[in-house]
Amino acid sequence: MSARSSSEAARVIPEATVARLPVYLRALTGLAESGIRTCSSEDLASAAGVNSAKLRKDLSYLGSYGTRGVGYDVDYLRYQIAREIGVTQDWPVVIVGIGNLGHALANYSGFRSRGFRVVALLDADPVVHGKKVAGIEVRPFDDLEAIVRDDAVAIGVIATPAAAAQDVADRMVGVGITSILNFAPGVIAVPDGVDVRKVDLSIELQILAYHEQRKAGGGAEPLAGAEPIAGTEPIAGTEPIAGAGGGAA
Repeated sequence: MSARSSSEAARVIPEATVARLPVYLRALTGLAESGIRTCSSEDLASAAGVNSAKLRKDLSYLGSYGTRGVGYDVDYLRYQIAREIGVTQDWPVVIVGIGNLGHALANYSGFRSRGFRVVALLDADPVVHGKKVAGIEVRPFDDLEAIVRDDAVAIGVIATPAAAAQDVADRMVGVGITSILNFAPGVIAVPDGVDVRKVDLSIELQILAYHEQRKAGGGAEPLAGAEPIAGTEPIAGTEPIAGAGGGAA
């Protein structure tokens, strides 16, 4: 192993910084598409929606890519961040669950432009088998193992109803998928070594509702029968969060 690769392997980047790197990459892409070739940390921070001190701290984990008095070369920094998060290569992705959400994900053009290639759409319902979505034929879920083997798939997307999500995750892990993006409501359990990112649109909307309620001048009275989250007043109509104060499992 070279000195450079050894140094990179030893470097640990905080998870909070890792979560912001794609935001910086998107901001840099927007600047590049606007014809901007160099930018200051303040300009990039503004485009990314963070403060400049946090941005400079985050970028310091990657190395020194700015020039005092000049700023950052947009294309070069864009490449370095893309390389760091692994999107300079083509990542094959499989989507399981081709309902309304699965259709939307399959048609999302941002996958290809950001280094991801959807190689298969799978569903357990034979009614949709053979139909084409975004030019890709929907195949039976039982084809998962062959697809993962033939296309070297490491990333799976779950867009199924909640009741099916754990079984799908188990099957993905069993055939060698080690990273999962879960859009199904609820929590899935995976073994060590498998990374899961969860996207729950209803939770995000509830968080926005919380802030809107506070802007409007205070909390609403809870609905009768709503269970409180440990240590907080309940949001009207919500169920307790699993694991909070002995809530639902």
